[in-house]
Amino acid sequence: MSANPTAAELLSTVEASPKAVAAHDKAAWVDLFADGASVEDPVGSRPHVGRSAIDRFYDTFIAPNDIAFRIEHDVVCGMTVFRDLSIETTMSTGVMLPVPMHLRYDITDIDGVLKIRALRAHWELPGMIAQLMGAGTAGLLAGMKLGPQLIGNQGVGGALGFMRAMGTVGARGKKAAGALLDAAARGDAAGVRAVLAPVARLEWPVGDAMSVEDFVTRAARLRWSKPIAAGRTVTATVESRDARGIAQLDFTDRGHRIQAARIFLPS
Repeated sequence: MSANPTAAELLSTVEASPKAVAAHDKAAWVDLFADGASVEDPVGSRPHVGRSAIDRFYDTFIAPNDIAFRIEHDVVCGMTVFRDLSIETTMSTGVMLPVPMHLRYDITDIDGVLKIRALRAHWELPGMIAQLMGAGTAGLLAGMKLGPQLIGNQGVGGALGFMRAMGTVGARGKKAAGALLDAAARGDAAGVRAVLAPVARLEWPVGDAMSVEDFVTRAARLRWSKPIAAGRTVTATVESRDARGIAQLDFTDRGHRIQAARIFLPS
């Protein structure tokens, strides 16, 4: 493989994940990850770090279910692939849960082989649980089975780590994210500053820090949709004058100020 993998090569690495999930091929799925890789699914939960932890993640959340990936758009930005999608999870009791998602894969090259270094799944756990509880008997039965599965595979600490994802920036975070994107789109630098932390980082493209003024110039007429609040982050689908991508807005540890705004667009 070349020193600089192509977009097609990066997408092929990422696409191997849903293929292994559909085939219920645990060995193939786990082997996609580099040693020491992390899976944060959903963002805001405690990450699963290392092969044994990722192995247990598969046993807990993938093995008992049938999962279909409905891909809307892929963004390849450097060594990151950000997928704009929904997944449909059919649980053992037959209940099916559609979940909007932004799925980020950070890829690394290890001796000429592309591996996943980090997987971060941006989706809203509170909304999924509300769906589950509203799905009648099948949903209640699925919820009753999920608890023992969590504790059996992850232990009490792991189960509590998963439930950390219930705490998100929520509607207020989405409002702040929308305010930043709207202000940037209309060229309102003061409006952008109004929702930023005192020391904030703006990147467009990702990796290149810039001033608020440069950010709003680049964001002219930006459109956005599909905001997702996961942990201390809001992601959104964005469309610039030139391309479709994903915005990732990271919040401070407390409150609803944005400490980083990164726009992922095709390299």
